[in-house]
Amino acid sequence: MQRLVTFSTYFLAILWAIPLFWLVLTAFKPGSEATNLLSMSFTLDNFKGAWESAPFGQYYLNTTIIVIGVLAVQLFTATLAAYAFARLEFRGKNIVFMLVLVQIMIPVDVLIFPNYSIIASLGFVDTKLGIMLPYFASAFGIFLLRQTFKGIPYELEEASRMDGCNLLQIIWHVYVPLARPTFVAFGLISVSHQWSNFLWPLIVTNSVENRPLTVGLSIFAKSFETGAQWGVVTAATLLVIFPMLLAFFIFQKQFISSFMHSGIK
Repeated sequence: MQRLVTFSTYFLAILWAIPLFWLVLTAFKPGSEATNLLSMSFTLDNFKGAWESAPFGQYYLNTTIIVIGVLAVQLFTATLAAYAFARLEFRGKNIVFMLVLVQIMIPVDVLIFPNYSIIASLGFVDTKLGIMLPYFASAFGIFLLRQTFKGIPYELEEASRMDGCNLLQIIWHVYVPLARPTFVAFGLISVSHQWSNFLWPLIVTNSVENRPLTVGLSIFAKSFETGAQWGVVTAATLLVIFPMLLAFFIFQKQFISSFMHSGIK
């Protein structure tokens, strides 16, 4: 049985890696030999052509601003909300927390129309803030941090109060350091989601100055539909996903360890 599980694991891993292997191989192939996997000819012209054919530098800058901005606000709002649900007592606390959990079960696509209506009324269409605003509060992050905060001994908070710490100092010096693995786990999830987010930025942006990488790649690939220049398209795709691939290979141990410490099964 153990051998069957091991074999299945390796088989699924190889099956998952085949498209990525084809993508990387095709990206380095000359245009005339892009579909010939047995060819030993390699070139970097596809990457040069892709970079010069679209403003990927601007797309990278836009995506980085969006990812960092959303993560920073999410960490702030989720931390305060999680502490409130974990330690404070107020009327309707359980009902409000249940409403937060309900948000996890609602598909994001269902909220596109009301979100767009609100963004349009605020005048944030085709802005980076318009992309980020619906993600500033994360129900999953609140739930994750709340579970971690509830496991921190309350005696540490009482000791901090005796030392003269106010509420924000207690959160910053007691809860945040002890919940660091959970913050890492949530940060990895948030960054990967925002980096690959496509549908909402596609709807709310119209200009190069605000488009993230995923939308820019879609428009770029569409311009090559009739030419079938697979080498250039796959090179552009590799440019988009390379930071996430690199982060995964560098931080995979920390990623797994973070989830183990966060209590995610």
